[in-house]
Amino acid sequence: MHTLEPFHRWEPLYQASEDPQSPFYGKSYNFEQYSQTIYNYYIDPAWDSIGSESLYLKVLYADYERSFCIIELLGEWNDAVHNDVMQLTRELIEPLLAENIQHFILLGENVLNFHGSDDSYYEEWFENVEEGWIAALNFRDFIWEEWKKYRLDYYLHYGGDLEIENWRTLHPLALFQKVDHIIRHRLGG
Repeated sequence: MHTLEPFHRWEPLYQASEDPQSPFYGKSYNFEQYSQTIYNYYIDPAWDSIGSESLYLKVLYADYERSFCIIELLGEWNDAVHNDVMQLTRELIEPLLAENIQHFILLGENVLNFHGSDDSYYEEWFENVEEGWIAALNFRDFIWEEWKKYRLDYYLHYGGDLEIENWRTLHPLALFQKVDHIIRHRLGG
């Protein structure tokens, strides 16, 4: 787990720790000492905590003018035991919504498992994006199956043409535009 690092290529364009509108503004990272763990496995110090024991993240990019952000996730998304969606909502999503972020791109290649519970926080998040959307890219198929069991597919856009494996080669704005186009097409717009 310690070798899984957040995507760094966009750092010259954006760093949450240097963004006064970010919940992680002012955070410093100690790259000499690994202290964060997921199930006793150390993770790279660049990942940010939302108070969950098993889910970490990195805001890779935020554009307040165009109202979107891109978030990379790591670990196990566990709503059943840790209520991770509540932690995510309170620690990150609500502050971003307050800054007019309405489009959320979640990158899930490093999400290893999902344990669901009820959908109330997803519903709340979905209702608060008003004109926006929540897109989940590159999550594993078995995670989609779990999402379907809890009817999260009503709130999250994922699968099919949202499996954008080359996202790292794109500029963040190009990724947003591509995802926005896909979702508008899905919604018939």
